[in-house]
Amino acid sequence: MKTKTETLLELWLEARTRFSNLLDDLSADDLKKRLGSPNSVGFLIRHIGDVELLFAKNVFGDSGVKVVAKTVIAQKDTGEWTKLEELKAYVAESLEKLKAIVEKQSDADWETEISTKEFGTKTKAEAFGRIISHTTYHAGQLAIIKKYGEVQN
Repeated sequence: MKTKTETLLELWLEARTRFSNLLDDLSADDLKKRLGSPNSVGFLIRHIGDVELLFAKNVFGDSGVKVVAKTVIAQKDTGEWTKLEELKAYVAESLEKLKAIVEKQSDADWETEISTKEFGTKTKAEAFGRIISHTTYHAGQLAIIKKYGEVQN
C-alpha cells in the first residue's frame, strides 16, 4: 500500500503534465502571446515557477529554497519573460525543489496545519491541492493563449 506522500506526489506530477507537456512545443515568439488578458505566456510560466518555489519554502518549510517571486511581487506582466530556455530551466528547478521537499513528508505531516496570508489556515494536504489546481489552471490559460493569442510587444 502506498503512503499518503507517494499518492499525493503521483497526483501532483500527473496533474503537472498539463503544464510540462506544453513547454515542449513552445517557441520564443509564443512567450509574448496574449489573449484579452494582461498576462503573456512567458509571465504565466514564470508565475508557475515562482509559486511552486514559494510552496516549497513557505508551505513545506524548505529553508534552502531561495526565491524572488517577481510575478507575485509585481502582480502584473512586466514584459520581461522572453527567454525560453531560462524559463524552462526555472520551472525545471521549481519542480525539483517542490518534489524534493514533498518526498520528505510523513503521513502525519499532511495533517499539519499551516497558515499563509494568501489562503489562511489549511492542512498541508489541503494546501497541496491549491498548488495542483494553481498549476493546472494556468496550464489551461497557456494552452488557449498559445493556440489563439497574438504576439504583442
